[in-house]
Amino acid sequence: MTHLAIDLGGTAVKVGVFDGRRLVDSGELPAADGRLVLEHVAVAAEGMLRGTRPDGVAIAVPGIVDPDARRLVAAHGKYAELHGVDLAAWSATRFGAQAVVENDARAALIGEMTGGSAHDVPDAVLIALGTGIGTAAALDGRLIRGAHGHAGVLSGHVTVDLDGPRCPCGNLGCGEALASTWALGEAVGHGTVAIGPELARRFGSAGELGIRDLVETRLEPESAAILERFVRIWGAVIVSQCHAFDPTVVVVTGGVLRSREVVLPAVVDYVHEHLWSSSFRPTFVTPEEPSLSVLRGLAVIALDSAPARDIHDAR
Repeated sequence: MTHLAIDLGGTAVKVGVFDGRRLVDSGELPAADGRLVLEHVAVAAEGMLRGTRPDGVAIAVPGIVDPDARRLVAAHGKYAELHGVDLAAWSATRFGAQAVVENDARAALIGEMTGGSAHDVPDAVLIALGTGIGTAAALDGRLIRGAHGHAGVLSGHVTVDLDGPRCPCGNLGCGEALASTWALGEAVGHGTVAIGPELARRFGSAGELGIRDLVETRLEPESAAILERFVRIWGAVIVSQCHAFDPTVVVVTGGVLRSREVVLPAVVDYVHEHLWSSSFRPTFVTPEEPSLSVLRGLAVIALDSAPARDIHDAR
């Protein structure tokens, strides 16, 4: 059976064609400034399908999905042109099969729980650290969704600083507004954070910064201070996830994994130190192929297209 997976990421769109759970072909195209053209996505997907009609289609989006799993409801600052678009119907028109639409962090967690780093773990949370902070949670093998589709995916928007900046989501002092790639770029661009000469040179040259830049310039006191604050904020978000969902495993993924040797041990130490005294200290894992987590999760979703999906039933 052929299944099509489309990951509408914040900076790039990934497309994968699967034979069941086996990845047959994949490709990537840019989504500059959080914008994309569905026609370009369709053409890329059709090229990989090579005339084959998929038996199922699943699409991941970086935001809130409606309860019927057909469209993106909200993604502040991202893909405004997709808000309210019936992606299930678009898929039916272009590929001959209605798509199931899912939040990208939830799809990544499905991918890791069905053969990935959290395989056979029924209680897990995921945090994706990169352009923003994406999260997801599962209890007893079932993704947490809530009555309105918002549960589990907004831990990156927990307030960690009451006097912090306003986030595009409307909240104040969100973890994402303080410790993400876009937040770093804004803080440096507006001059609200001090940076050393090497980090300033990189910003002036590229016009943007990533977590790797902080790690590679951490001998500069300014970079070291920013990185330490980021680690504490990420740790605080994970502590909130653990207090809310009591997971056995925490999956850490995203662009930060390029610097996992420096960042991950510090995050783990923070979480274990700050959890409630009797809380279980979860195991931290990272995907072997983080760039494919969402696509692999989408393949599972396409195989099991019922609106309410159970991780165990998807195996």
